[in-house]
Amino acid sequence: MKSYQRTHTCGALRHSNIGKQITLCGWVHRRRDHGGLIFIDLRDRFGITQIIFDPKKFEQIHRAAEDLRSEWVIGIEGRVIARAEGMANKNMPTGDIEIEASSLEVFSRAETPPFSICDETIDVNEELRLKYRFLDMRRGYISKMLTLRHDITHEIRSFLKNHTFIDIATPILCKSTPEGARDFLVPSRIHPGHFYALPQSPQLFKQLLMLGGMDRYYQIAPCFRDEDLRSDRQPEFTQIDIEMSFSNSDELMTLMESLFSDLFNNFLKLKIKTPFQRMKHADAVEKYGTDRPDLRFGMTLCRLDDQIKKSDFTVLIDALNNEGCVKAITIKNGAEFSRRKIDRYIEFVGQFGLKGLAWIKRQNNTFASSIVKFFSDELLSEIAQLTDLQEGDLLLIGAGPDTQVNQALDHLRRHIAEENQLIPSNHYSCLWITDFPMFNYDAQEKRYKAEHHPFSMPMEEDLDFLKSEPIKTRSVAYDLVINGLEIGGGSQRIHCAELQQQIFEVLGLSAQEIESKFGFFLNALRYGAPPHLGIAFGLDRLVMLFGQTQNIRDVIAFPKTQKASDLMIEAPSKVHREQLEDLNIKAML
Repeated sequence: MKSYQRTHTCGALRHSNIGKQITLCGWVHRRRDHGGLIFIDLRDRFGITQIIFDPKKFEQIHRAAEDLRSEWVIGIEGRVIARAEGMANKNMPTGDIEIEASSLEVFSRAETPPFSICDETIDVNEELRLKYRFLDMRRGYISKMLTLRHDITHEIRSFLKNHTFIDIATPILCKSTPEGARDFLVPSRIHPGHFYALPQSPQLFKQLLMLGGMDRYYQIAPCFRDEDLRSDRQPEFTQIDIEMSFSNSDELMTLMESLFSDLFNNFLKLKIKTPFQRMKHADAVEKYGTDRPDLRFGMTLCRLDDQIKKSDFTVLIDALNNEGCVKAITIKNGAEFSRRKIDRYIEFVGQFGLKGLAWIKRQNNTFASSIVKFFSDELLSEIAQLTDLQEGDLLLIGAGPDTQVNQALDHLRRHIAEENQLIPSNHYSCLWITDFPMFNYDAQEKRYKAEHHPFSMPMEEDLDFLKSEPIKTRSVAYDLVINGLEIGGGSQRIHCAELQQQIFEVLGLSAQEIESKFGFFLNALRYGAPPHLGIAFGLDRLVMLFGQTQNIRDVIAFPKTQKASDLMIEAPSKVHREQLEDLNIKAML
């Protein structure tokens, strides 16, 4: 062979190509020696093609093929021929043909891989897969996820371009501002003792673009947050950032519903019902214990405060007297659950701080439980009607502080649904959560914090609460939740400098802090700011959704571990002392 250039990929050739002279390049996937004929499965990311080396036709090439081993990178020239009768492989797109090799060139040899490349069914330790991520890509699954990521990104870009949004890049080296999580800091060599921060999001930049008259902006933006990791979180992630001027949340939501309808249709062949359901934040927390409820199954939370007050159940009454609440969930046909199974659920909620669960079964036309003695027959009937406790059902009751009960029962209902296969397959529930609280109160720090971020517009009817009772203030904010997964969120932005200043003051920032952290932004607002709003979606979570995986590392080319380490390049790592001296930094460890 004289060139590395191929005429086709390893997934392209079909019966219609029989008789053509072609050139293929790729990795040796499998090698089989049938006592004369040598068969090679040649692989690239597009597919696999079978190559045959015949000693009777090309003896020298056949002899060279005897040395080939898995993962060697080779190129071949040859003629496309039909497979022998009865030997076609209907499980392969190229299964009707094979290549009779007339030329072979070895581009590079490979050591024995630390795990099997040709057999994806073999389970491999994730740390080993991450250390050899480039090999894991060759196995196929990660490659498919990255291809899906590309296709989704392309679809989103096309949609936004067609709706007059323009792609604008914003800085990576920026200013540290309080946005909830810890910043990654970058020391400045030119300005000793000063630091850049990597952006947690392009929030202020996209608002400044609206102030600059750009009208409609989007960006597939890298973002960085130094926070604890989990299966759907990485320290560096990608955000689909969208901002628009002179609009309202209804228009934006409708536009985004159209985008997601296209995505579901193109990637899952599903028609999603629009408009999406909407639910106020307070209702979501009351009925599901969370602001990202999964609506694919029942088991809503039911408050029983008033009913418990009329009982003799002192344990639950004490919880109410301590400013807590009592909530219950009904499991249909749960009366058949064993006591051991119920005990496991009691143990499960313990990890969220709940001390236990009370339970009542309705079976054989009666209420069965050790706690029914604390309730009159009339009160049991009232509770049954309120919770829809029918014959054969089980009621689980939790008591304690509101936040604790909500969190525990939210996780419990998800756990029960998964364990008992109550979630319908291939079903997607799309939901807008609206009317978020503007602030939450941090009792430990004794100050208010922004629920989303401090640039969200308060609801007009709640503006009077800013001075009197800030905790009652709601914002014009919205999250998109699909199957219990927060896909993205946004808000109407503040476009008045005086109101923005007031929000900063509610958050307890001093005049000096406001000026040092946000002075540039407040100054910009004073030069004519248009009403604007936006939304941001996590691209990684979006690919997880359409790729039907629970692990964010599956959809990122080179992800970090749960301890934020890159096992392949061994980062983070120490640096030379001279580099620190250039930055006027002294390492303490």
